[in-house]
Amino acid sequence: MGKAPKKDPTKVLQGKIALVAGATRGAGRGIAIALGEAGATVYCTGRSSRNSAVKRSVAPGQRETIEETAELVTAAGGQGIAVRVDHTEPAEVKRLCAGIKRRHKGLDILVNDVWGGDAITEWGKPFWTVNLENGLGMLKQAIHSHIITSHYAVPLMLGRGRGMIFEITDGDAFYYRGNLFYDLVKISVIRLAFAMARELRKRNIVSVALTPGFLRSERVLEHFGVSEANWKDAGKKSKNKERNSGDQNDAPADFMVSESPRYIGRSVVALAADPKVTEKSGRVFSSWVLAREYGFTDLDGTRPDWGKYARKKYGKYKICDERFYSYWVPGLVELIFPDWF
Repeated sequence: MGKAPKKDPTKVLQGKIALVAGATRGAGRGIAIALGEAGATVYCTGRSSRNSAVKRSVAPGQRETIEETAELVTAAGGQGIAVRVDHTEPAEVKRLCAGIKRRHKGLDILVNDVWGGDAITEWGKPFWTVNLENGLGMLKQAIHSHIITSHYAVPLMLGRGRGMIFEITDGDAFYYRGNLFYDLVKISVIRLAFAMARELRKRNIVSVALTPGFLRSERVLEHFGVSEANWKDAGKKSKNKERNSGDQNDAPADFMVSESPRYIGRSVVALAADPKVTEKSGRVFSSWVLAREYGFTDLDGTRPDWGKYARKKYGKYKICDERFYSYWVPGLVELIFPDWF
């Protein structure tokens, strides 16, 4: 009798079906590729497609697509599947989820990373002076889309052992984030992870929020005039390494503590593979804290710690800790109606 083939210990998510909503670039792309590294089948969705009828004018080589992300997932060791979806449109998300059910019978991992608000966020301006249409659009793009996607995706996760939902945010605390609409988006998805966790806690589906640190996304690399291959050169070019611009955090010294999108991706993999992850449901976590806990590294073998660096340079701030969460559970409604969910 022949021996069974040995399992690849790095393929900790072999056989798992994942959906990364907003996988075109940035954190979404890094997460999709990391899931591929772990052996998962990954649906890579978003609006930027090679087949899109809408052609945007950008510099050659700088337009990322969901197809490109899917190819990178496959090259990393998983199976990437690109599907063009506008996640603000319920009918499109419903059709996507129907396709996943038809092809794979269900879903194990959902990553809500739809954002798209960088270009329309007006930093440092009071809310009564910013463009209202853009601000309301941010809420639709990055909150409504997450709710719509979860609405249709969660039924695919029921009865499959354990499922996981990841809400990608910015920051592991409840401080104000510099723009009213941006603040509402990033706080709301943390609360969304918590609320879903309460309703799913008896159904073996875990819901958490995750934040990267200073993310070395495609647009940030472009801002500093470097690539992933030579990004550290940005620290050599400027004379004022500690100074930020008037409207954004772009001090070269801070950029030297940045992390690649794969770092938050490996955070997702570590949590998805943790048999005790249920204990973390409903909370927000940072890439740097999870790296210390689970022992993973960034692409270059380092463990960037944006939180430690930022507190040392800019001052201490309170993160969401045990005391903070103690105010959330139990809630009055749960005490009155303990059997609702």
